[in-house]
Amino acid sequence: MPRAVLIFNPAASRADPDVLRTVSRELGREGWDVDIAGTTRSGDAAEFARQAAADAVDVVAVYGGDGTAMQAVGGLVGHGIPLALIPGGTGNLLAGNLRLPRNPAAAARVIAGGRPRRIDLGRVDRPGGPQYFAVACGTGLDAELMAGTTMDAKRRWGMAAYAATLWNALPHLKSVPHRITVDGVTNEAEAATVLVANCGEIIPRVLRLKKGIALDDGVLDVMVLNARSPLEAVEVLWNLVWGGNGRGGQIWHAQGRCVTVETPNPRPVELDGDAYGTTPFTAEVIAGAVAVLVPAD
Repeated sequence: MPRAVLIFNPAASRADPDVLRTVSRELGREGWDVDIAGTTRSGDAAEFARQAAADAVDVVAVYGGDGTAMQAVGGLVGHGIPLALIPGGTGNLLAGNLRLPRNPAAAARVIAGGRPRRIDLGRVDRPGGPQYFAVACGTGLDAELMAGTTMDAKRRWGMAAYAATLWNALPHLKSVPHRITVDGVTNEAEAATVLVANCGEIIPRVLRLKKGIALDDGVLDVMVLNARSPLEAVEVLWNLVWGGNGRGGQIWHAQGRCVTVETPNPRPVELDGDAYGTTPFTAEVIAGAVAVLVPAD
């Protein structure tokens, strides 16, 4: 009988106990044995995944957001056990980039009948150990946006909560000096935000950073956005999403396997929507680091 461990985060903004029952029921119908493990503190998801790998289960599934999924990945890298995603957070950006279903029953059927797709991960070494990201990490406006959006707001408004935080942050926007080193080549740039992306879509199907960015291309993509006023910020976002040619603001792009971002003063850093300290940071790509189950077709 195939076995799955289903890790869930009760604190995730969209967590619903009915989803656990639905997934367990659907997998049971397909002849799967399912163990459920709920996190109570940071690090639990990684430990549960590590133990699941030691027990040689067939799949580690995560019901939660991108942050919980990446914590679990920390216990899976190097073990070869596939990861399955049951979207349950605010953004679920990795699931969106992979076009995974949001419906719990459909997501469970992907576990039972899907195929593994190997994807790259970014790795950032922090004092508490290595941290991974599948979508993006960054500093500046995006990190301030994640830190400034409360869990209560995310539960109530979903992705609209980030839009409200962004609107309130725009009047205080500023670009500051950054030193960005990509595969040994250093550039000095003024930036309101520096994003190191592994996925092409920051808001799946809505906001694509740049054509050609892929989860399995073996490189990270650096997007540097320079805006000195709210008006320029709007123009930069317009250029980013719709490819405009306005004069205000700037977008600079580079690709590489290793990216270091430094600032004169510490700035907040986020990894897949969770706060992880301040600058400086170095992100390295781990090509084909983990297999994620996706629909067979």
